[in-house]
Amino acid sequence: MTVVFFDVAGTLVRVREGVGVQYARVARRFGVDADPRALERAFPAAFRAAPPMAFPDAPAEAVPARERAVWREVVDAVFAAAGVRDAFPAGAFDAYFDAVYQHFADAAAWEAFPDVRPALRALRARGCALGIVSNFDSRVLPVLDGLGLRACFASVTLSSRAGATKPDPRIFAHALAAHGVPASAALHVGDSPGEDYDGARAAGLGAVLVDRTGRHADRHDLRRVASLVEVPGLLPP
Repeated sequence: MTVVFFDVAGTLVRVREGVGVQYARVARRFGVDADPRALERAFPAAFRAAPPMAFPDAPAEAVPARERAVWREVVDAVFAAAGVRDAFPAGAFDAYFDAVYQHFADAAAWEAFPDVRPALRALRARGCALGIVSNFDSRVLPVLDGLGLRACFASVTLSSRAGATKPDPRIFAHALAAHGVPASAALHVGDSPGEDYDGARAAGLGAVLVDRTGRHADRHDLRRVASLVEVPGLLPP
């Protein structure tokens, strides 16, 4: 049996209209007029600077609060970098964060890429088992449910639950154990050369980079596809 694992954000789903638009839309409920473009520009650096979404020392019941704490740092940094953190009235930013955090647990804030469902159908028709390996937090579960995708996957491995983030081999080992297969029987598909492609390869899995916009066209050492519908054709007959 071949198991095909997928990353989630940037591979299966994306934020509708962009993070900046969504952050700004929720901010308007609190009387703050923030420039969506400034928020969008600030997001990548804030996200990269955040602590890893993995809590190996935390009991399961403490994980949701730890996830929220990481995202609180990200959102705070985004608004500070965009110059509008102080635009919130005293105490209002706490309420804003609660609202925006819940906002992104709703599938309405997300959309699946158009190539996702055809690719998953084709892989399941080939008899492949499907799983997820993601550095995202537990909100991915209701998002996938709401988009009608969760039922496609036999396993969901999240860094916050596995205690390690991609590219750490331990998260891939956790995912493989859920299916009882060796790394040689698995393929991982994602949009990050480092976290997904290099991480999977270092853990012994096959790897495919989905590069819909050609951003990594100069990386001739990577097995790249422009669409997920190409993935089934890469598998042995």
